[in-house]
Amino acid sequence: METQELNIKNYAHLGDALWELFIREKTVFLTQNLTKLHKYTVHFVNAKFQTEILEKLTEFLTEDEITLIKRARNIPTSSARKIDRKLHTSATCLEVLLGYEYLHNKEEYRRIIAKCEELIDFKEVLPEN
Repeated sequence: METQELNIKNYAHLGDALWELFIREKTVFLTQNLTKLHKYTVHFVNAKFQTEILEKLTEFLTEDEITLIKRARNIPTSSARKIDRKLHTSATCLEVLLGYEYLHNKEEYRRIIAKCEELIDFKEVLPEN
């Protein structure tokens, strides 16, 4: 079945959920303490961390994926004063990539998630309290 092309914001919306699920699938095994579990998850599900992962991931992406990320950089970001727009835009690019590949090419989506898993040392960066 051919998947229809969506608005790039829709891919970001889906990618946001996919990233959170990926992270939660990893952090749920790190502790039984719900407060710590929340802190661990938030540590990985934020614009700064997602931007860092995207920067590391870029060298492993195809030309089409790089083009998609460039398109995603043009999405208008929130006007909230507390948000660093550059970080938010970059994190959104990762979400667009994940959402797009999830819908259009599950094999490529799994490859990207596997690469993200290789790039993240979940135990090394955990906050203590």
